[in-house]
Amino acid sequence: MVERVISGNTRDFALLVDKYKDLAFTVAFRVVNNREDAEEVAQDAFVKAYTGLRNFRNQSLFSTWLFRIVYNTAVSKKRLKKIEYRSLDDVHNYAVIKDSPQESENMNIETILLEQAMQQLPEDERTMITLYYMNESNIDEIHQITGLSKSNVKVKLFRARKKLQELLIPIKDRIMV
Repeated sequence: MVERVISGNTRDFALLVDKYKDLAFTVAFRVVNNREDAEEVAQDAFVKAYTGLRNFRNQSLFSTWLFRIVYNTAVSKKRLKKIEYRSLDDVHNYAVIKDSPQESENMNIETILLEQAMQQLPEDERTMITLYYMNESNIDEIHQITGLSKSNVKVKLFRARKKLQELLIPIKDRIMV
């Protein structure tokens, strides 16, 4: 599909956008922690990907290359935004991206609690969890996306899982009572 876009079939790029837009938004949101900024980052990343598509060398998966662009764009956006205003609505209204509005409305309590716990993790740890579990990226792909060493990715992922578990245990205990 990438080769068809490079060859001039720009309509196929819309298929790539449709395929990766939800995860691109989620990765961006994990970094910038704001819905509007995440939407802007995802859009900017797709524009950068489209204009830079000729630079894609097939040394990695297209998704890895794209998420590297999303991640870098999000980090740049966060650096440029010196004062971050976050309303409580951003945290409470954020939902894991689903295929339809009905799925978002039917989110179960575990998903809501998991999302609240994720919001308590630092940006880099949220990103690791998102890439590894939601995007199903392996350690090598996360290394390529974030630019961190593979051992650093493993350590950060381990720490993020441990912190997330520690955040969820008290919540689970309260629910079980």
